[in-house]
Amino acid sequence: MDRFREMEAFVAVVDTGSFVKAADLLGSSKAAVSRLVQDLESRLGARLLHRTTRRLSLTEAGQLYLERSRQILEELEDADSAVGLTSAQAVGRLKVNAPLSFGVQHLAPLWGAFLATHPEVMLDVSLNDRVVDLVEEGFDLAVRITRMPDSSLVSRRLASTRILLCASPQYLAAHGAPRSLADLTDHQFIGYSYSPTGDTLELQGPTGLESVNLKPRFHANNGDTCRAAALDHQGIVFQPNFLVYQDLAAGRLVPILSQYQPRELGIYAVYPSRKHLSGKVRALVNFLATAFEQAPWEN
Repeated sequence: MDRFREMEAFVAVVDTGSFVKAADLLGSSKAAVSRLVQDLESRLGARLLHRTTRRLSLTEAGQLYLERSRQILEELEDADSAVGLTSAQAVGRLKVNAPLSFGVQHLAPLWGAFLATHPEVMLDVSLNDRVVDLVEEGFDLAVRITRMPDSSLVSRRLASTRILLCASPQYLAAHGAPRSLADLTDHQFIGYSYSPTGDTLELQGPTGLESVNLKPRFHANNGDTCRAAALDHQGIVFQPNFLVYQDLAAGRLVPILSQYQPRELGIYAVYPSRKHLSGKVRALVNFLATAFEQAPWEN
């Protein structure tokens, strides 16, 4: 029990940013929360938090322990909720945010089945590629595609996707196929405006990590638009396989620079808090996890 309380106190301190706020959240005292975290660090033999008079920050060991702690606490919450599920029915308005392309291609076909299974839920879906603030904008849940989800949110991994370099056969016939990452500077590149690295592309190659700065003639803030430009033979794209897998299978696009490792991202359902999680959010998270157990783009 003490180990659980230590873990709970540590996560609360990180989430709230202070021992005082963590104590308020847990209904405890600052001294008790501080003691639990100190006992945890002593038991592990590692410092988890850097403490100054102004702020707290995680050590490398703290970041690792935080990720595992969140998983354990979430699994425990799920176990508790499974027993009392009848007291948390899926009822009411459910506001969901998701990326545009993924939402249209892979979520839209699922909504009918979800609503049929949960007839008392009213679904409100918003699609855009910017990262919304769930709390400020009133979303119950978001689907996010990222390397690491926001640590202030609760997350459940639904699937993964690989970001691939590809182009149309017609484009490659006209311009030749690049042989290295550096060769991309001699090609027309279709840039994605919301890329976390901007127009810099970094990939793991045969000799290690390589980087190239690109100057695309064409930018778009939507993956479908980038895909359409590639299908129109306008250049090379770096887009997720959930978006282009059918084009690759049909030969409309072909992968290039296969000696470089594709960038892999997780597809997550994220929501603000596991505490008193509503039945409608839990129902949707479980529904999506089941729906993407066999992601079609990975076949």
